[in-house]
Amino acid sequence: MLKEVCLENFTDVPGAIERGAKRIELCDNLAVGGTTPSIGVIKIATEYCFDKDTSIIVMLRPRGGNFVYSIPEKAIMMQDLAEIGALHSNGIAVGALTAANGLDKPFLEEIAKLATANGTELAFHMAFDQIPEDKQRDALLWLAEIGFTRILTHGGPTENTIFENAAHIAELAKISPDMTIMPGGGITKDNLADLEKVLEFTEVHGTRIV
Repeated sequence: MLKEVCLENFTDVPGAIERGAKRIELCDNLAVGGTTPSIGVIKIATEYCFDKDTSIIVMLRPRGGNFVYSIPEKAIMMQDLAEIGALHSNGIAVGALTAANGLDKPFLEEIAKLATANGTELAFHMAFDQIPEDKQRDALLWLAEIGFTRILTHGGPTENTIFENAAHIAELAKISPDMTIMPGGGITKDNLADLEKVLEFTEVHGTRIV
């Protein structure tokens, strides 16, 4: 079981690794769901994680709120992505949608092209849960086509527990062998064993899972 711990800033990274985290999702502003951390934080955290044989994924998100981005916000994200790639972080967590909660395909293709050129791994974060369920299969397959390898999902409405959404997460996992479905949202070290009894998964995400 690979445990990906979502952390704000560098301060808690050493302790999380000591307690068993094998991948860090690094962000800022967890109060709004996470935004892109500073370049200094990314650099120090990436160097530390490399020395500790731990992967690091950086949140690529210019602000809190929705995932429909303006042209200037997209330019900011592309600049941040270039700098993240130059610092050799393992990957990014990103999501971009249209006003109708579909994938923003032109922008995601632009992100995927630059990330691939830099050898940066692509994960789609929980913006995926805002896509209508009847369109999630096609969205997942398309993301796999352009180079995304992992989707972080709560499996349904945030007001539901992860246990209530487990059946849908299991269905998503059957769609493509090229896409890892990683459950997250409300999972802790205290309920992880119970979730393993009702859902098969190889990676898990949370702020309190170690």
